[in-house]
Amino acid sequence: MGYLPNLVFLSLLIVGGGFFVRNILRVKRNIMLGKQTDRTKDKTARWKHMARVALGQSKMGVKPVAAALHLIVYVGFILINIELLEIVLDGLLGTHRLFAPLLGELYDVLIGSFEILALLVLLSVILFWTRRNLLKIKRFWKNEMKGWPKRDADYILYFELVLMLLFLCMNATDAILQQQTVESYIKAGSFPVSDHIKPLFEGLNTNTLFLLERGFWWAHISGILIFLNYLYYSKHLHILLAFPNTFYANLEAQGKFRVDGSIKNEVMQMLFPEKATTPPEGATPPEKFGASDVFDLRWTQLMNAYSCTECGRCTSSCPANITGKELSPRKIMMDTRDRLEEVGKNLNLNKGVSKDDQKQLLNDYISPEELWACTSCNACVTACPIAIDPLSIIMDMRQYLVMEQSAAPQALNAMMGNIENNGAPWPFSNQDRLQWANE
Repeated sequence: MGYLPNLVFLSLLIVGGGFFVRNILRVKRNIMLGKQTDRTKDKTARWKHMARVALGQSKMGVKPVAAALHLIVYVGFILINIELLEIVLDGLLGTHRLFAPLLGELYDVLIGSFEILALLVLLSVILFWTRRNLLKIKRFWKNEMKGWPKRDADYILYFELVLMLLFLCMNATDAILQQQTVESYIKAGSFPVSDHIKPLFEGLNTNTLFLLERGFWWAHISGILIFLNYLYYSKHLHILLAFPNTFYANLEAQGKFRVDGSIKNEVMQMLFPEKATTPPEGATPPEKFGASDVFDLRWTQLMNAYSCTECGRCTSSCPANITGKELSPRKIMMDTRDRLEEVGKNLNLNKGVSKDDQKQLLNDYISPEELWACTSCNACVTACPIAIDPLSIIMDMRQYLVMEQSAAPQALNAMMGNIENNGAPWPFSNQDRLQWANE
């Protein structure tokens, strides 16, 4: 019977960890449904970009209040999880505060620091909830945030609140048991925050305290495993994906659009045949120009969709959205992720075989009106704290509308016709262009 708790804990880790790994593999599979693209060049610059943007949160400072609160939760999440390693080892080995004898006085400093961080995380979570639900900051109440996105954001805050409270209550009951010199509870740790919670449990008998401490301990580790598996269904998947997303980000100058080699060569043959290159033998034009569904996007764009934090900074800086147009860059990313998840569920149901569900990203999720409202100003790309690029998806879908469906707006069709016939966007021939100056 002495090993039963250890075996139960091991089973919990295996089950929780197994589901977590399965979910991560599904995310990877879905992302790799996208087209290949090479983002491995200049690795030094990529490591620096990831360190600056993801680790250093260099783009968060634009909104100082949110940046400060996010930094507290971010640092707290990382550092407090260091103690998670001790909790896991204690559960597996049946020990109590395994690292205390190894670290000595440093252990007291660490536990005290973790408690202060836990308190700061608690306060930050309450302020985040207040900003979302009481102050009702505008970017959190756009149309695309109704329903599940709104609930998801709140669920995450409740998760973090409960996990921090469990951590502090576990320490408070543990500290009392240490004072009572209960066997197996070694005196270790400094408890500057949970010391103030101890009065809630003082006066209880040792058996009750032991059950409470073990209950908080089990609830805390179970909550963390539940939280890890909830990430798959939540916008907080960016906790894991922000780092690879910033590493594989597009580091070229903003405003530089991708050039399709086959289209460029065809244009060169018409305008400058002497400069055109001969396509390699056996080369064929792409089967499809642009993107109408997630399969047509590059894998980096699909990773962008999974990485979206739904913070709304892109939408709040979008000039089209500000002036009342339908376009919301955040919605573009959320729709791409939702469509990708739908495709993934289709694969799960059909044992990895993709079956046509008569749906696609264009029209079923994203309307042409949204796409044509974009000014291609890159404001959304600049604003994103983790280097997501909604504009690239918009431009690829526009290319499909123009080159596959000839479905550009009338004004744009007229302009392109003028360029083809007159060599300029204006409806004047070369000879007539300067007639306005004669007056």
